[in-house]
Amino acid sequence: MIPKEILKKVRRIEIRTRGLVNDVFGGEYHSVFKGRGMTFSEVREYQPGDDIRLIDWNVTARTGNPFVKIFEEERELTVFLVIDVSRSGHFGSIEKFKTEIGVEIASVLGFSAIKNNDKVGVILFSDDVEKYIAPKKGKSHVLRVVRELLYHKPQGRKTSIRNALDFLLKVAKRRSVVFLISDFLDEDYWKLLRMANRKHDLIGIQLYDPAEKTIPDIGLIKVHDPETEEEFWIDTQSHEDRKAYEKHMEIQASAFKKECDKIRFDLIPVSTKEDYVEPLMKYFRTREKRY
Repeated sequence: MIPKEILKKVRRIEIRTRGLVNDVFGGEYHSVFKGRGMTFSEVREYQPGDDIRLIDWNVTARTGNPFVKIFEEERELTVFLVIDVSRSGHFGSIEKFKTEIGVEIASVLGFSAIKNNDKVGVILFSDDVEKYIAPKKGKSHVLRVVRELLYHKPQGRKTSIRNALDFLLKVAKRRSVVFLISDFLDEDYWKLLRMANRKHDLIGIQLYDPAEKTIPDIGLIKVHDPETEEEFWIDTQSHEDRKAYEKHMEIQASAFKKECDKIRFDLIPVSTKEDYVEPLMKYFRTREKRY
């Protein structure tokens, strides 16, 4: 039995995200993710102005009258939402945790896909795959997805993007659109990421909090690592220590971005401090021009 508060949250998210889909994302999503190409539909008699390259010579020879082939867009896509539910997502220094932002983004993408008549599948992962929902169509299915995102209680603390991508490669037999939603605080996954990026249309959504990049001067603070349960003290009054930390984070971010560029892995950084709408829309517009 799903608690009433979860159902209320589902309803609130449905109202907000479906509004965004109808008013903002719907057209952009459709323009960007257009299906796998054109597929043959039927033939009809040639009409003046038709492209002669579309003439079906077999039917024309059989009937004695010119006929042309009619094609339609092969619209159906399969979209996978691969979502990090590890403990490092339970952090946010502004209003929402990274995990909460991730749920909303996944909901927007799910409703956009359903409106586009695409199938939606879900993989929730921590240090292992915790939940798999096979791709299906329809509003009731995407609402189930949102319920699972809100109701799921993660078993693992740590993160293994490698295990998640390995599972994806096994269950996604044909080319799919894959949104990998994570803070990417993990190691040893680049080989699988390259493989998944080659086989699928893979897009990363990197969730981060400003406090993970810069530490304010607030005195002596205890820091808790939710994945390892380790605790340690940091003296934020030390200007040198704060600068050293910021420099270390800059180097890490630069190395990560460079590796993404090298394998042509699309990445959308999303901060807990800002609305996620603009980064997603910016990516959609840039991608549409690119393709």
